[in-house]
Amino acid sequence: MRTFPFFLAAAFGLSSAVAQAADPDSDIRQTLRALQPDLPIETIAESAMPGLYQIQLKGGRQLYASADGQFLLQGYLFQVRDGQAVNLTEQAESRSVAKLIDEIPESEMVVFPAKDPKAKITVFTDTDCGYCQKLHSEVAELNRQGVDVRYVAFPRQGVGSHGYQTLVSVWCAEDRQAAMNQAKARKEIPAASCENPVSQQYQLGQMIGVQGTPAIVLENGQVVPGYQPAPQLAQIALEAAAAAKAN
Repeated sequence: MRTFPFFLAAAFGLSSAVAQAADPDSDIRQTLRALQPDLPIETIAESAMPGLYQIQLKGGRQLYASADGQFLLQGYLFQVRDGQAVNLTEQAESRSVAKLIDEIPESEMVVFPAKDPKAKITVFTDTDCGYCQKLHSEVAELNRQGVDVRYVAFPRQGVGSHGYQTLVSVWCAEDRQAAMNQAKARKEIPAASCENPVSQQYQLGQMIGVQGTPAIVLENGQVVPGYQPAPQLAQIALEAAAAAKAN
């Protein structure tokens, strides 16, 4: 669950008066705008829990509110189904993340495809990251197990950093795969510049809550933070692909 800096401080300032909400969408938006004018609200709708409204923010994050907007919740909403607790918040976040990732054209990624693709992972990567380099050394094994590896850029030190400049050079190289292989082997690559999506992808990663690299997004939108050995990663990627197709 990703937290909001404004939330804990601001929520205590809300009035506890309960009023009949004539327009829940408007009332909730009014409350949230008063707390944080630039909060990126996408949709407000009734949640599965009667009387509770779900606020979806850009990047997949979720908040909950009473119909009059006077009470806010940040946390997981579970529903008990057949004796099992289903995390509705995580499901909603994952759907939103999957949608955002699906909107990135593969032409804007560095892709290492499997010969017989059964699943795909999208990896927010930084060429200067040791665990990113370790994961890259296992791309061939992931491909062998039917997993496409698709890289998007996440320069951990921000725009303008050494990592950022290296990623730009990778994306602007005539052969992106070869440039990525070289960069991940800690070798210098020729500096290059062009119109590129590195900054945009970095911003997207921040929006969905990426805090470090590698950050691996499965087909169902689940984000796996950090390195995972190829056999484990292939297994969860295949399971996520099956779950995404089932939905």
